Amino acid sequence: MDHTDALLSHVDARHDAAVGRLVEWLRIPSVSAQPAHAGDCVRAAEWVRDQLAGLGFEAGLRQTPKHPVVVAHHPGPGNGAPHLLYYGHYDVQPADPLELWTSPPFDPVVVDGPHGKRVVARGAVDDKGQTLMWIEAMRAWHAVVGGPPCAITAVIEGEEEIGSPNLATFLRDHAAELRADVAVISDTGMWDIDTPALSTRLRGMCYMQLDLTAANRDLHSGMYGGSALNPLNLITRILGDLHDENGQIRLSGFYDGVPETSSEQRAAWQALGFSEHDFLGGIGLSVPVGEKDRTALERLWARPTADINGIWGGYTGPGSKTVIPSQAHAKVSFRLVPGQDHQKVFESFRTFVQARLPADAKAEFQVFSSSAGIEVPADGRFMRAARAALSDEFGRPAAMIGCGGSIPVVSDLKDILGLDSVLMGFGLEDDQVHSPNEKFELRCFHRGTRSHARLLAKLAGEFGGR
Repeated sequence: MDHTDALLSHVDARHDAAVGRLVEWLRIPSVSAQPAHAGDCVRAAEWVRDQLAGLGFEAGLRQTPKHPVVVAHHPGPGNGAPHLLYYGHYDVQPADPLELWTSPPFDPVVVDGPHGKRVVARGAVDDKGQTLMWIEAMRAWHAVVGGPPCAITAVIEGEEEIGSPNLATFLRDHAAELRADVAVISDTGMWDIDTPALSTRLRGMCYMQLDLTAANRDLHSGMYGGSALNPLNLITRILGDLHDENGQIRLSGFYDGVPETSSEQRAAWQALGFSEHDFLGGIGLSVPVGEKDRTALERLWARPTADINGIWGGYTGPGSKTVIPSQAHAKVSFRLVPGQDHQKVFESFRTFVQARLPADAKAEFQVFSSSAGIEVPADGRFMRAARAALSDEFGRPAAMIGCGGSIPVVSDLKDILGLDSVLMGFGLEDDQVHSPNEKFELRCFHRGTRSHARLLAKLAGEFGGR
């Protein structure tokens, strides 16, 4: 029996209540990077555990060395339908700089925007709002039918924003419990407000900190300038040498394993009508950077990058203090594509830096996170079901796109559990993820919930579920 109409009516009638639950969850400042918010991370985990338990799931918190993982199971109808593993994360980025927010980051507000109402808060789209969409779809199935039409496992972690340092170990330790047929993840975006998308490729990440030390103390720049090595001068010179004049990265072997984009793929991306001028104009820029001989979407989705994410040392307070610092520091990230080895990239960067160190300079490296780039199959029964669900909801085909960001769990799920992932996200380019005034369009939240309900209905019809 097809329950789609009843499910969608239930979602529509209870949209305001769903928004209320989202606002409640967003009030919990679950900032995983800051020890002061460890208790808030536990509260956020308990909140979502209780939501799933109320929908008939067996749900609990599993401890890790840092923040707990929420694991929940629903057996479904037990009729041979597939077993789906849904992934999300309840942790959020720090809200700094606070002075740039138009409202307090953990006091969510619903305001008007060009596409209707939107909720503004840290975590609105990344990833509490997108996680709650599929939970609300489960709520509709629970109310209308008595439960989901498939066996469901939910894994909602609290360390994604710090690189998921404990997730791979957790997946290995619980591999038997977490067996499934496919993973479903909403932590990506749409092509635009009217066009849904399925992401088929993600860039990986190698993220580290470089610390340079020279003298044994900070020095007076008048007394020592011109004689003593300045680590800030050195670190900027070394990092400034990372790219050549054509935008290519100078690390030895950096492009080993990087595949060439096929002419068919380029043509498919060209057909999307992406405007780099508009893309950059929205953030106040006009001139693209990166590899000069590559198209815009190729650079964003299929080519690796190197970026300095932060640099500091010496005196940075108000007024002046003329010192030559003893230390200089930088955070550096490499976005990687399928085929690159993140460990080799780190070793190549280490060699690159050490080859440029003069006498009296010492370099130390900290690796915070690393993950491989990944490409997921664009076809197959689960992707076909997702494409059909999105097409029915939006009245147009889903765009098959890449994503320049990284979701480490996608490669972990593949490597450890053997699961491909359906990346069905509903964020927009202007959602200001990781920035002040992060928001989620309630139109996207609503249609994302409907799409997840439709996806389950498609699978129920295919496999003779509830």
